[in-house]
Amino acid sequence: MTIDLEPAGRVVADLLPGVTRLDTPTPCEHFTVGDLLGHIDGLTIAFALAAAKELPPAAAQAPPPGGASLPDGWQERIPRQLEALAQAWRDPQAWEGSTKVGGVELTGEQAGMVALAEVVVHGWDLARATGQPYTPEPGLLETVHEHALAIAAAGPVEGLFGPAVAVPEDAPLLDRVIGLTGRDPNWQPN
Repeated sequence: MTIDLEPAGRVVADLLPGVTRLDTPTPCEHFTVGDLLGHIDGLTIAFALAAAKELPPAAAQAPPPGGASLPDGWQERIPRQLEALAQAWRDPQAWEGSTKVGGVELTGEQAGMVALAEVVVHGWDLARATGQPYTPEPGLLETVHEHALAIAAAGPVEGLFGPAVAVPEDAPLLDRVIGLTGRDPNWQPN
């Protein structure tokens, strides 16, 4: 199994020019846009390393709040890293065996699916926080939805990123994914 993460990364990269403020709240509780971008920056590295079955440097730590972890040139860096992430997961061996990311051991397939979900869902977070339209590739959105449903079917789950939000069954697929991942599809910045 392999899934091309490039279309999901491209949609997120296309949002970056629309980021004008780093202190704007996001649907991620306690995350500003700067924090979210710092998280995206870090996850691209962590999941690319996971695809290669490499551990992050021992000095790696959680980024400071408020976007302080964003390096200069993040507008160019994050798109490059999203492409590198997609490239790493194009290798069929990335999806095999086991790997570790964020201190958690996962199968390659689980890690690849989590990487895809992170990019798609945090893309929505960024779009919503910055008032931009967000249209992920339908096939990838369906894959993330199936992944979220499989996790929920395994037993009581509080959502992938927080307590699940009830969303009508006939809601658009993106809204259902967002609800499963602990976000209110109707969230708006203050």
